[in-house]
Amino acid sequence: MSIHEVFMPALSSTMTEGKIVSWVKSPGDKVEKGETVVVVESDKADMDVETFYEGFLAHIIVEAGETAPVGSAIAFIAETEAEIEQAKSLANSGSAAATPTSSPEPVAATASAATPALASQNGSNHKEGRLVASPRARKLAKELKVDLTTLQGSGPHGRIVAEDVEALSNKGKQPAPAPVAPPAPVPTSTPVTPPASRTPAPAPVAAAVPGQIVPLTTFQNAVVRNMVATISVPVFRVGYTITTDGLDKLYKQIKSKGVTMTALLAKAVAVTLQKHPLLNASYSDQGIVYHSDINISVAVAMDDGGLITPVLQNADAVDIYSLSRTWKSLVERARAKQLQPQEYNSGTFTLSNLGMFGVDKFDAILPPGQGSILAIGASRPQVVATPDGLFGVRQQMQVNITSDHRIIYGAHAAAFLQDLAKLIETNPQSLTM
Repeated sequence: MSIHEVFMPALSSTMTEGKIVSWVKSPGDKVEKGETVVVVESDKADMDVETFYEGFLAHIIVEAGETAPVGSAIAFIAETEAEIEQAKSLANSGSAAATPTSSPEPVAATASAATPALASQNGSNHKEGRLVASPRARKLAKELKVDLTTLQGSGPHGRIVAEDVEALSNKGKQPAPAPVAPPAPVPTSTPVTPPASRTPAPAPVAAAVPGQIVPLTTFQNAVVRNMVATISVPVFRVGYTITTDGLDKLYKQIKSKGVTMTALLAKAVAVTLQKHPLLNASYSDQGIVYHSDINISVAVAMDDGGLITPVLQNADAVDIYSLSRTWKSLVERARAKQLQPQEYNSGTFTLSNLGMFGVDKFDAILPPGQGSILAIGASRPQVVATPDGLFGVRQQMQVNITSDHRIIYGAHAAAFLQDLAKLIETNPQSLTM
């Protein structure tokens, strides 16, 4: 008898359980080697899980919407149709894992954005040249009767996305006007935030039903684990006021070229970190880890209420225009759960910006594995005393840095903030060079 278990793979280093998003195959369906059988939600992205056996999907143990621990069986694949009933019997008896004739099935996982597959602990990478398509594209192709093998994917690394299927289906048809999403309502009491504090707004979360308990999503559970992990870290906080008139003026000049304020702030922080490598470092049991790259993570709210921090890698060395294009792509793919692991777990310093909500100042929680995080408040007009003894109005924002006190001390954080303020206030034009 040749019956194989499909088990929940570890799709990231922090993943302890996975949620079944959807089964691409149904019980009884023929399964080819290397074919996607299920889509699993990890703590950061939706991943395609492939089989490395040919046969038939005999029985599904974990249904769509349910979760299972990493390494546990989620389905059975039988090599022949005659063995399907035997697989069902094994599942019902709960003895499959102990049956000598059954064996764990290797699987490979690829992010729905898709780049080369990540191998599970019991699998191997998929072969080059295979058909790579997102779950939505596969479903749409089935509905519209489109042959995926005839398509040239426009996604990363040639991945076929839903838009490719729609484009082929709509050839020769009068294109329908794209639906326009209604603008999000803006409370009249919310103050208008100057450009220096603008960052992508979170998508609305479904309204809660009074008296109902809503389980945490996989993303939210990942945030919970990370936040709990920070409790053991001794931190301290330092605040600073930065005048943003020069930065605001620069932003207005280059905004039409696609530059975002988030990219400008990330660039300013990254350039300043060049002079303060300790603020870009992290603690380890062996000592201080000085990172070779300056990778700026920026917090982004997710549709389901979770939080992810896409990373602008080598932000100090990349020009502001490329950095802005990269940021736009990161945000779009983050909210579609299509980021690759290195795009959200390689950060060395984090920015959190709540200025767009009119927040004056706040403290941010230090992410695990980093030495510092900078909280950015709204930029507002303030009456200040000028050097000549008069009064003037200046745009100012409050920033607060939270640092790991095991390796970073107050003087280090203060010196970093002083240099960051100096760059933003006196030489913001250098950020475009």
